[in-house]
Amino acid sequence: MTPKRDFKKNPSTKFKDVDDLGKQEAKDEIDALREGIEFHDHKYYVENDPVISDSVYDRLFHRLQELEEAFPEYRSENSPTRRVGAEPLDELNRVEHTAPMLSLHAALEQEAFDEFHESVRQQAKNDTVHYVLEPKFDGVSVEIIYEEGHFKEGSTRGDGHHGEDISRNLRTIGAVPLTLQEPERFPPFLAVRGEVFLPREGFQATNRERVERGDKPYANPRNATGGILRRLESKIVARYPLDVFFYDILKIQGQEFDTHWDELRQLREWGLKIDPHMARASSKKDVAAYHERLGAERDDLPYEIDGIVIKVDDKALWEQLGTRHRSPRWALAWKFASREEITTLEEVVVQVGRTGKLTPVALLQPVDVGGVTVSRATLHNEGEARRKDVRPGDRVRIARAGDVIPEVVERVPQPGKERAEAFRMPRKCPVCGTEIVREGAYHVCPNGLRCQPQLIGRIFHYGSRSAMDIEGLGEETARDLVEKGLVTDLADLYALSVDDLLQLEGVAEKTAKNLHEAIQETKRPRLDRFLYALGIRHVGERVATILAQEFQSLDRLRKAGLDDLKRMPDVGPEIARSVHTFFEEAENVRVLKRMQRLGVDVQDMPEAPKRQPLQGKRFVFTGSLEGYTRSEAEQAVERLGGRATSSVSGETDYVVAGEEPGSKLDDAKTEGIEILDERQFEELLSR
Repeated sequence: MTPKRDFKKNPSTKFKDVDDLGKQEAKDEIDALREGIEFHDHKYYVENDPVISDSVYDRLFHRLQELEEAFPEYRSENSPTRRVGAEPLDELNRVEHTAPMLSLHAALEQEAFDEFHESVRQQAKNDTVHYVLEPKFDGVSVEIIYEEGHFKEGSTRGDGHHGEDISRNLRTIGAVPLTLQEPERFPPFLAVRGEVFLPREGFQATNRERVERGDKPYANPRNATGGILRRLESKIVARYPLDVFFYDILKIQGQEFDTHWDELRQLREWGLKIDPHMARASSKKDVAAYHERLGAERDDLPYEIDGIVIKVDDKALWEQLGTRHRSPRWALAWKFASREEITTLEEVVVQVGRTGKLTPVALLQPVDVGGVTVSRATLHNEGEARRKDVRPGDRVRIARAGDVIPEVVERVPQPGKERAEAFRMPRKCPVCGTEIVREGAYHVCPNGLRCQPQLIGRIFHYGSRSAMDIEGLGEETARDLVEKGLVTDLADLYALSVDDLLQLEGVAEKTAKNLHEAIQETKRPRLDRFLYALGIRHVGERVATILAQEFQSLDRLRKAGLDDLKRMPDVGPEIARSVHTFFEEAENVRVLKRMQRLGVDVQDMPEAPKRQPLQGKRFVFTGSLEGYTRSEAEQAVERLGGRATSSVSGETDYVVAGEEPGSKLDDAKTEGIEILDERQFEELLSR
């Protein structure tokens, strides 16, 4: 009998040809490879101490893939090859936890910990209480179940009693063992609790990628991890460097532990990753010192924490102390003070917008600004970034401009610290590699719809409420359409079938049918809305309306010369050049013709009333109107010769105030400007 091969230490990568293997020989080699690869995964992901090179690991992994392909009867859900992901699910199933996954009562001040300690001490009837201290991770809590030492399933915490089944996604995480170590000591059943998180470096890389392609970055690692773990396509989850720490046994058969510290040591022996900062304490002073030390180190850790967790060590005392409705009385989360306003600038990345404009963006360690967690801030353009002279590693002060948009206010000096290189805009688009061009203070990628962020932004804009108003065509849907190759230009939207839309992440049949119908219903758009939807540079809603009223049909506008456009009031040379160039570009001509062949029939504008009773009158709208969208109200004014502006000034004639008006109403009262409610506005239009 041939001895079983050992792929753990100094593994040989010389293999027999697959065609020369018998079934039993193949099965033995598959089992040995899985055992060896699990061992090396543990050494790499858990112990951070690899014993073989990446190239040897890759050869072992590829051999296992080859054997599983040749002998499909020996495939297993717990094979390391499943870490690359499986086919997408239609939805995540809801599962019941083996034991309640309670939340922790949180304290912000030491007084709250002192009260907790006193309560525990009285219940224990002992002056000395031993605690286990752990970092409080900024991730997503999960339950993972092992049967006979093998991964069975895993789920999110959910409401504490039920969560979402994310087994396929958890299998892609290298630090989650598919088979426990120490096979001779496997419990028949084990349910453990852990925290899945995105390390700081991975969080910044994820946000860098999102910002560069025009997406909003995640606010913090917890949001990022939650969004990733709930993806329906585990092959996508496998691309992210998710990690995990385990810290609790929810249920176990065949073993009992006197202390929580013993539990943690046993978890580590089974190959379940434990955070090295866990410690024991036997006094209030020890706990406070641990809180202070970890708070000082938090910015240097490779992952985000927002406090410490204090657990009574004695398991018998857990039973005695019991639980509240949602939290145990034997544990407390002592949180750190939020980082406020001043934080570390991790990296400056360049975002490509819908129109091709490149904007430098500062990626930050998450910081609390006015009650909102901020992880990015705009630097506007290269000149602004250089004027403020902010670089990776700098401490910076953050503010929310207008209480909305985060921006870097200034650099906070750090005397004696060596600084990184000054920021420079790239010469090529960070996404498509096209040479960028300079337009005044800004840099622009001229690659148009061949640049992925511009295409995604254009599709999202096309379906937005003020444009074609295609319900269901949000930013994530637009991205999925492009990344799956279903849409390469705007015309492709009208060629999509229901089956095409069923390929999208999280889209079921009813949603696909609704989206397909919503797209098809926009085949007879009004000219002004269609022009705005096309996303022509410098053409907002107002300019689109002016162009539509002047030329009345798409055909006449396409044939208009540059001089014709320049002569129009309210259309300057820059806008005229942009419109003329758009309709001259061969790619745009091709897309518009294809849209026409697919049934898009742009409706001519009705002639504007010859009488222009609101000629020269300026309107400002504030609050929401019941009978009009903001766009419809502004168009109604402009069709009668008036002009809608965004801010109140001495030239404003009317302010129309709807429900929940903003500061513009106060400005109008201060300026003595006539204020109309919705009924008075309608009366003015009808007159």
